Amino acid sequence: MKLFDARLRRQSEDHYEVVRRYELWRTVIEFFAAALFVVGSVFFFYDALIYAGTWLFLLGSILFGVRPTIRLLLELRLARLPVPREFRPYGAEDETPGQ
Repeated sequence: MKLFDARLRRQSEDHYEVVRRYELWRTVIEFFAAALFVVGSVFFFYDALIYAGTWLFLLGSILFGVRPTIRLLLELRLARLPVPREFRPYGAEDETPGQ
């Protein structure tokens, strides 16, 4: 299987579980990034909080950068998981993906 192949997400229960966990973390990161941006935006309405708002924007931006990193780590993890024989295409070798 190739990276970013949607079929890889459905290859086994282990694959489903890995996807579920990574998607959970990705959603948590997205939530916190969005929250930092909203709070940072509100801080810009007050002169005394502009410095703190700038830091919140920076932290939110970093978290938004973590999102594709999590996606790539998920794809690499899925590619390393063995695919059960019953899910392999007819005639596929008994190799574990990624070897």
